[in-house]
Amino acid sequence: MKKNIIAAVLPEPRSKFNVKTVAVEEPRADEILVKIVATGICHTDMAIANQDMLFPTPSILGHEGAGIVEKIGANVKKVAVGDHVVLAPGSCGICEECIAGHPSYCLEAGALNLSGKRADGSLPYTDGHQELHGFFFNQSSFATYSLTNESSVIKVPKEVDLALLGSLGCGIQTGAGTVLNVAKPQAGDTIAVTGVGPVGLAAIMAAKVVGCSKIIAIDINEERLAFAKELGATHTINSKNIVEVAQYIRENLAPHGLHHAVDTTAINSVMNELVKAMKKNGTVYTLGVMKAGGKLELDYLPFSMGVTIRSVIEGDSIPDLFIPKLIQLYVDGLFPFDKMIKFYELDQINQAVEDSEKGITLKPIIRMPH
Repeated sequence: MKKNIIAAVLPEPRSKFNVKTVAVEEPRADEILVKIVATGICHTDMAIANQDMLFPTPSILGHEGAGIVEKIGANVKKVAVGDHVVLAPGSCGICEECIAGHPSYCLEAGALNLSGKRADGSLPYTDGHQELHGFFFNQSSFATYSLTNESSVIKVPKEVDLALLGSLGCGIQTGAGTVLNVAKPQAGDTIAVTGVGPVGLAAIMAAKVVGCSKIIAIDINEERLAFAKELGATHTINSKNIVEVAQYIRENLAPHGLHHAVDTTAINSVMNELVKAMKKNGTVYTLGVMKAGGKLELDYLPFSMGVTIRSVIEGDSIPDLFIPKLIQLYVDGLFPFDKMIKFYELDQINQAVEDSEKGITLKPIIRMPH
């Protein structure tokens, strides 16, 4: 038995999405069928579409889904039909990284999230006689229904608007988690964030939550910098006008350098300015997506002063614990991520992608027709 659903299908690399009716299999014993209410568009979706990252086509993308559990397999115990859930990347739960509390670094992450198929190689989605790749980040939520498993579903309160919450599953979790789970700044510490898109803004809001004394937003877009101030930045730097960012920071904001920095750009010149702006033993956390084959190149002398550079995946979060915390911070008025969001309908997905790429919309969320 297969169920007809509506999905935005990426037919080939560097193409537009086609919204059409496709079919998905009923959930197996260890699978869950989620009725998607809304799903965020993340930079990673666009990176895949543009082939900066690799994923097979034709495919259904989408990895910031939120919805209602429609059906569960016989072996599923974590959720019940009718539960509200946010979807996060898949993890195996049994490898050494998962057991140690780092599911973002699961040793099976590639197979579970970026292979486009089940572990046995089967493809549950079809478009007529053509098979479609799915399980993108273990969910493929650019569709009215998503097939996933227990590792990816996080039960959330029914009192909070479900349409808002999917965006917590990847980008916002990444930015906030990097600050709260990895950097763990102390009240009074200094931090800079380069690139104030959704991920960077999530980092800024998290830095405000913990009481960083100076939260420096760095970008080339004045409107976004002004918005970053609304969300918690204490200072802004337009790096189009101030090229020597490190020098400016040391002369005006942090004479001895910064404790922490979060980079969302993956641009070498940007990261080098952060390295030069750090205290000895300071750390730069890089979250950006670099094109396939890209290389990280650093000026060695400032790096050699004890500075650490660390890449972070998904905020090194345990989603079952961290996403409910972010929701509570939002409910308490301390994490107003909803201010970044603009809603689009599923048939407007290509417009949403274009608006995001042009910087017109910070965080597009696609609402599903039902």
